[in-house]
Amino acid sequence: MIGKRLKQARDALGLSLRGLGTAIQNQVSAQAIGKYERDEMMPSSTILLALAKALNVTPEYLLSTREIELEGVDFRKEPQAGAKEERAVEAIVLDKVERYLELEELFPGSDKLWSSPLSGEFTINCVEDVEKAAERLRVIWNLGTDPIPFMAELLEEQGIKVIALDLPDEVSGSKAFVKRARQDDVPVVVVNQKHNGERQRFTLAHELAHLVLRFNAMSNLDEEKAANHFAGAFLMAKEMMYSLLGKNRTSISLGELAELKKIFKVSIAALVVRCNQLGVMSKAAYGRLWGEIKALGWNSQTSNEPYKFAPEVPQRMERLCLRAVAEGLISESRAAELLQISVRKLDQLLVPQGA
Repeated sequence: MIGKRLKQARDALGLSLRGLGTAIQNQVSAQAIGKYERDEMMPSSTILLALAKALNVTPEYLLSTREIELEGVDFRKEPQAGAKEERAVEAIVLDKVERYLELEELFPGSDKLWSSPLSGEFTINCVEDVEKAAERLRVIWNLGTDPIPFMAELLEEQGIKVIALDLPDEVSGSKAFVKRARQDDVPVVVVNQKHNGERQRFTLAHELAHLVLRFNAMSNLDEEKAANHFAGAFLMAKEMMYSLLGKNRTSISLGELAELKKIFKVSIAALVVRCNQLGVMSKAAYGRLWGEIKALGWNSQTSNEPYKFAPEVPQRMERLCLRAVAEGLISESRAAELLQISVRKLDQLLVPQGA
C-alpha cells in the first residue's frame, strides 16, 4: 500500500490534498487522494504515474515495501520556523536516507554502524562534564587535539548519515534516527546547505552532542546551551587553544582571531565564546571584545566577517553511487534518480571536465 509514502512525498513538497490534485490536472479529486493516503483505495497505474511525476519521486518509491520511519527529530531553529516546514523536511530526509541505504545495500559491509559511546563520561550533570565528554570523544575517535578538517566526513565515517538540504535560513539543522525493521537504527544529522562552512560545522558538532550526551534528569542544565558548549569544545580542543593563545591574555585582537579562524574553521564569535569558556581572558576583556563583534554584526546570521568558508558537502553517498555505476551494479539513469540529479550532471561527475 502506498498511503504513508504518498503522504510523506506530498508533505515534502508542502502540497495540500487539493494542491496535489491540481498538480495532476485534477485527474482524481482531493478526496480520492486522501483515500489513497489512508490506504482505502489504490490508484490506477495511470494515476500512480501522474502522482509520482507531480511529487518528483519514482513509482517504485511509492510502491516500495521497505519499512523505515523517522523518529526523534529535533530541529535547531529560530522561533519563527513553522511545523509545516518541519514536516516537509522530515519527508525529504526520509526519502534521501532511503536512497542512501539502497546504495549501501549494494556493497555489503561498506556501511559503518553507529556505536554510541556508553561510558559514564557522557552522562552530564554539570558544565565541566560537557567539557570532559568532548575531550573523551576525541580520544575514542583517535582525533588528538588537532583541528578537525571536515566535520561532515568525520560523522559519516562514524556511521552518522549527514544530509545537506536547502532549509529556511532560520533552521540550522536537526538530528533524528531512522528506524528499520529488524535492523539497527541509523542516526541522521541534517544541516542547512545554504549556511556557510563555519556555521555548518558548529551545527554538525551541536547535533553530535545531542547524539552522544545523556543528561541527568536531576541537573538544571539547559541542554541546548550544553550542546553549544560541547560543539565549541569538540571543534576547538582546550590544549590546542592554550597552545595557540596562551592561558592568560589581557587582550586579543580581532586580527589574531581571524587568523585562528583559518585554523579551526569556526566563526570569530565562536572563538571568542570559547576563549571565555576556558578563562583565557578576563570577563572585562571578553565583554569589550564581544561588544566589538556585535557592533560589526559578526554575531548574526548575516555576518560578513572575513575568511568565509565554503559549505561542507557530504560526499559519501555520491561516492557510493559513482562506484555502483563503475562496477555495473546500477544504470546511469538509476544513479541519477538516486542522487536526484540529471543524467547529464551524472556524466559530469563520472568524467570531470579537464579529466
